[in-house]
Amino acid sequence: MSDRAETPEPAAQVADAPADNWVDRYAPPATRPYLRLSRADRPIGTWLLLIPCWWGLALAITANPDGAGWFDLWIAVGCALGAFVMRGAGCTWNDITDRKFDAQVARTKSRPLPSGQVTVTQALVWMGVQCLIGALILLTFTPLAIGLGVGSLVLVAIYPFAKRFTWWPQAFLGLAFNWGVLVAWAAHDGTLGLSPVLLWLAGIAWTLFYDTIYAHQDKEDDALIGVKSTARLFGDEESPQWLRRFLIAAVLLAGGAVIVALIGGLALPMVVALAGVWAFGWHLHWQMGRLDTTDTGICLRLFRSNRDAGLILALFLAGAALV
Repeated sequence: MSDRAETPEPAAQVADAPADNWVDRYAPPATRPYLRLSRADRPIGTWLLLIPCWWGLALAITANPDGAGWFDLWIAVGCALGAFVMRGAGCTWNDITDRKFDAQVARTKSRPLPSGQVTVTQALVWMGVQCLIGALILLTFTPLAIGLGVGSLVLVAIYPFAKRFTWWPQAFLGLAFNWGVLVAWAAHDGTLGLSPVLLWLAGIAWTLFYDTIYAHQDKEDDALIGVKSTARLFGDEESPQWLRRFLIAAVLLAGGAVIVALIGGLALPMVVALAGVWAFGWHLHWQMGRLDTTDTGICLRLFRSNRDAGLILALFLAGAALV
């Protein structure tokens, strides 16, 4: 039997999407351009947006176990659903603003907007639908969490333009992508403090680490079209030193967040949480041992492996909440 019906046409695929992704294989043809626009065919971004939410929720529960309840399960699920739709909305906005740049880059010219699969008007409508779903989820959280969620839209709106005016667009991505730490903490606790802020800063350092690796895939094309990035700023020679600095900052800040949140409480939860910070740092160190900024395939694989790094810390923080 022929598998022609299950194999997408090469012209319709996005160049850097996994060849066997579920969108190209199983989604109804009419929905594929919109799901590609939302990067549903590349779920790593959803994971990297979701994981900091789970960090914040797990550490908040560990710090305030008396406030734990069934609503926290909804916070975890709501963050997952919200991460999916809001990452999709953010990617849609990014592609609208970057469509002319994307058309000049080999890795991105097959995306739905530059390839003509959708129009700008259709993309704007799709972005609005995703934002509406995200808003409905956010409205189930505490007032502080709602306010923080609305505030994050400013960062999301600015990020696509950052690469045009700063060499540090990865920092703007980190500000936005790790905002979920604050939202999830506030959704559980109703307040904020030093600990979630330190964990948010740890996430920013982590984003600088993984997105600099990611940006090395495009540095030649970026140089030709005048797009800035930390990969271009550091170059192949200095990137390893900077990545180690980001690694150390992420580990120290995450460790500080745990200590501030749990000091004065039982020892075992802190030990478990700090073990997670160590394991998280070990994974980043493991990535450094395999890094080759001149090999785009390695850069992409290491970038994707950060899902596992982030989940390691999330699982240990959840374990700390249970002991």
